[in-house]
Amino acid sequence: MTEATRIRTQTMGDKTIVRVLMSHEMESGQRKDAAGKIVPAWYIQEVSVTLNEKIVLVAEFGPSVSKNPYLQFVIKSAKSGDKLALTWKDNKGEVRTDSALVS
Repeated sequence: MTEATRIRTQTMGDKTIVRVLMSHEMESGQRKDAAGKIVPAWYIQEVSVTLNEKIVLVAEFGPSVSKNPYLQFVIKSAKSGDKLALTWKDNKGEVRTDSALVS
């Protein structure tokens, strides 16, 4: 299992900036190991973010996204104490969900 997703929020007025760092190796399937064998593809395919259980963002990733992807976006009308949850699913079926409270 991968490390926890780091979720940071910064509220300014009615806008909240959300910064996310996902821990994932993100192999494209094109790189070779030391023995010359192709390293199998392993990457995040789907990312969804909810605020108080309502979907606020859905994204599709592919093999060209770098290792440990960083994502930043803005949410309007989030309040301090609201629950923000991020879920990602990779091409091998692994799913990870992490959450944080809006500060």
